[in-house]
Amino acid sequence: MTHRTVGFIGLGIMGKPMARNLLKAGYPLVVHNRSRAAVEELSKEGAQTATSSKEVAERSELLITMLPDSPDVEQVYAGEQGVFAGAKPGMLLIDMSSIAPVVSRRLAKEAEKRGIDMLDAPVSGGEAGAISATLSIMIGGKASAVEQAMPIFQALGKNIVHVGEAGAGQVTKAANQMVVGTTIAIVSEALVLAAKAGVDPAKVRQALLGGFAQSKILEAHGQKMLERNFKPGFRIRLHEKDMKIALATGGEYGVPLMVSSTVAQMMTAMRAMGNGDLDHSGLVRFVEELARKQVVGSSNTECPE
Repeated sequence: MTHRTVGFIGLGIMGKPMARNLLKAGYPLVVHNRSRAAVEELSKEGAQTATSSKEVAERSELLITMLPDSPDVEQVYAGEQGVFAGAKPGMLLIDMSSIAPVVSRRLAKEAEKRGIDMLDAPVSGGEAGAISATLSIMIGGKASAVEQAMPIFQALGKNIVHVGEAGAGQVTKAANQMVVGTTIAIVSEALVLAAKAGVDPAKVRQALLGGFAQSKILEAHGQKMLERNFKPGFRIRLHEKDMKIALATGGEYGVPLMVSSTVAQMMTAMRAMGNGDLDHSGLVRFVEELARKQVVGSSNTECPE
C-alpha cells in the first residue's frame, strides 16, 4: 500500500512523537519546526526536512500542524511563507493544535476559498498518549475530509470522534480542558487537605480510586503529585491558554463558567510565580503554598516559610 506524503509542522512535546508514529506507520514525512533539534532528530529516522511552512505544503499531499496557540497557527497558515502560500487545490489540511474555535472556522473558510479541505482535530492524552498512539482525537469539518484522513488519525489515536462542522473539534477540546483542569485542581485540594489533617494522602487517593471519585486524573496526576513528578507532559501555561479559550467561548455564547474561571486564575498565578513550565499536575503546588503543607515529604512536613 502506497501512503501519501504527509507534511508535519510543530515538533514539540506532542508533535514529535506524533510525527514519529506516522513514520512508523510507513508515511513519507516532510517536517518543519522553529527549533532545528527535533527536525534533525526525525531526519535521522527517515523524515525529509523543509525550511518553511510554504515548502512543507508544496511537497506534501496532506499536512498536519501541532502548534502552541492561535497566533502561531494563523502565522503558519496565513503568513507570507505559510501553508496557504504553498498549498494546492484538493489538498487536505489538519490542524491538531488547541486553539480558539473562531480561528479554526476562519482558517477553514479561507482554505475552502482555495479549494482545500481543512479539519480542526485537537487531541487529548498528553505526551504519554502521543508516544503510545492512544490519543483521543476530536474532529471538526466535512465528513468526506474526515473519512479521507481516518487512516492518519488511526495511526495517532484510539478514540476518534467526528463531532461536527469546522470549529466543533475546538469547542470539544475546550470542554475537555475544563474537565481536566478543574479535576486536577480538586484532586490537589483533596490531597493537601488530607495531608494537613494528618491523614496519609497516598492512602486517601487509594480509597477514592475505589468509589465515585475515581478518575484518570486522580489515578495518573494524583500519583504525580505524590511522587513530586512535575516533568511536563502538558505544561501549566498551555493549559492556562486552553482555559482562557474556554472562558472566551463561554462569554461568546453566554455560558457562565465560574468554576473554570477560578481554576484558570490558579494557573495564571502559577505562571506568574515562575511555574508555568511545570506539568499541569504541578497545580498542587499552588494549593500547598496557600495551605503551608505538602502532600508528601518527610512525614508530610510543612512547606518552608
